[in-house]
Amino acid sequence: MSSKTRKSSRVILEHEYVPEHRLLSIEEAVQVLKKLGIKPWQLPKISVNDPVARLLKAKPGDIIEITRRSYTAGEAKYYRFVVAYQKGVK
Repeated sequence: MSSKTRKSSRVILEHEYVPEHRLLSIEEAVQVLKKLGIKPWQLPKISVNDPVARLLKAKPGDIIEITRRSYTAGEAKYYRFVVAYQKGVK
């Protein structure tokens, strides 16, 4: 990936409609899963090929925290389990 492409890709994270994304550490992921009482694969999925997941250098098995802000709800955190979808398989 050229430096120009890499730089323009980072703009995705700065767009007003793209919520804040953050890759969780293993310790944070364990805490979140324990708090929610679920296994990682029970979380909604996000493809390793998602533009934001690629920028975060997420790997299959990682968990991404998404912080959404709204005028009515304030702030809400969502979690996505990174998966490697194969072409044509969901």
